[in-house]
Amino acid sequence: MLTALSIANIVLIERLDLDFEAGLGVLTGETGAGKSILLDALGLALGARADSALVRQGTDKAQVTASFTAPAPGTPLAALLAENEIAQEAGEPLLIRRTLKADGGSRAFLNDQPCSAALLREVGSYLVEIHGQHDDRGLLAPAGHRALLDAYARADTRGVAAAHAAWRAAEEKLAAARAAISEAERDREWLEHCVAELQALGPQPGEEAELAEARAAMQKGEKLAGDLGAIMEAFEGSDSGPAQLRGAARRLDRLAGDHPLLAEALAALDRAIIETDEAETKLHEAARAMEYDPERLEATETRLFELRAMARKHNVQPDELAELTGTLAARLDAIEGGSAGLAKLEAAVAETAAAYTHAATALSDQRSKAATRLDAAVAGELVPLKLDAARFQTLVERLPAERWSAEGMDRVEFLISTNPGAPFAPLAKIASGGELSRFILALKVALAEEGGADTIIFDEIDRGVGGAVASAIGERLARLAGAGKQLLAVTHSPQVAAKGAAHFIIAKSSEGIVTRTSVHALDDAGRREEIARMLSGAEVTAEARAQAERLLENV
Repeated sequence: MLTALSIANIVLIERLDLDFEAGLGVLTGETGAGKSILLDALGLALGARADSALVRQGTDKAQVTASFTAPAPGTPLAALLAENEIAQEAGEPLLIRRTLKADGGSRAFLNDQPCSAALLREVGSYLVEIHGQHDDRGLLAPAGHRALLDAYARADTRGVAAAHAAWRAAEEKLAAARAAISEAERDREWLEHCVAELQALGPQPGEEAELAEARAAMQKGEKLAGDLGAIMEAFEGSDSGPAQLRGAARRLDRLAGDHPLLAEALAALDRAIIETDEAETKLHEAARAMEYDPERLEATETRLFELRAMARKHNVQPDELAELTGTLAARLDAIEGGSAGLAKLEAAVAETAAAYTHAATALSDQRSKAATRLDAAVAGELVPLKLDAARFQTLVERLPAERWSAEGMDRVEFLISTNPGAPFAPLAKIASGGELSRFILALKVALAEEGGADTIIFDEIDRGVGGAVASAIGERLARLAGAGKQLLAVTHSPQVAAKGAAHFIIAKSSEGIVTRTSVHALDDAGRREEIARMLSGAEVTAEARAQAERLLENV
């Protein structure tokens, strides 16, 4: 709720600092003193259109700063601030600041972080409701009526939202499956040809690389066949180098015991024989690996070229052909087995739709019962507010199925009829300014703690009424403020002013050509004098003071 308001250079207000508390606060003053200026300044802080006419004459900039208690964690306002990366420390006030230049330029800040006026308006909608002669927000917006009724009914809408999400998810899966089958059916002939062709080819992962490597080896073998043959001849026959090494080793073996150097020579010769044998083995392996076989080379190249041609045809890499075969085969299978799959998905849609309908119907019934109770509660508030000819109705209307949503299957709107026999219509369309404010007060009292902003401002709700009606308005304002709300009422009625827990007087003074509007809180004596002035007019009489005393004593 609003805890402080600072205004600088707004129209007739040069400098103003006010502190507010919970409960009912009343603002009074002579006509023309500047009560509307105070509301315009607060409206500017809450994101209203920046009008350069608000800047005090002779100054180049105006500023309004409003301080509110920090939003509780987990509330929609806290989520909105987090979504827009507005830091909010626990226990610290939420600060809103708006500056306005004489040339029309303006800047907005939330907790000293720059933001848009649109974000200010959205934040302001959670913080303050202003109900006045020309206000079109708060309870007048049908978009919020359903949530208010649900809060009044203590309805838990989470089950309906979850059922709606499950229903929509099932429908999306069914639509996707139908689209896939339809697409596959259109391509059936092409799929059959491609799958048959690919399965006949039988591509394997990594096969293209293996074939390319084998082909390259055989091509090298063709070129190296002569050289390898000549090298291999050096290792064959009794006169070959390896044969002579083995003969020398046998002879040396018989002499090795005669001298240590001969033993060392024999060991070296044995190592040479081992290395020579290793070389001969590798040569044979290389010859086999690069063995040139024209038929094998041709078969390898044919297979390699077929794989590459098929990959180009399908615009994939050769190694992806095996996976493509499985994918296209699955699409083809989906055509054959699609009916069974669709039946399961259709059953899931029917099941989730039935679950949603059951939950939403139960919620609709709960809303209808709560609407009856709310209508009766509002009706009980209308007679004391001199609206005894009026009727209030909470419309709970079933929407067509295509408009059902996570909020249920109903449209909810608050309607009124101001004269006997007149049809019901939306609040804003048929109520006059004074009637509208009293209707809203009756509805707010009936709703009590359910929904809405913590700070509510009524601008001249008592216009055109007095006596018992004004007293009834004051009593209901006080009752609503006692339900955990903060109310600020701009009033001309002493009966309403007497109900306030805090009283602010708005006054206008002139010094030469300079006119200023000031606002300050009244003490008990000041309250009695101001209420006496409201009762008697320009000259405050003893009778007026006595009557003011009686009004305050009856609070």
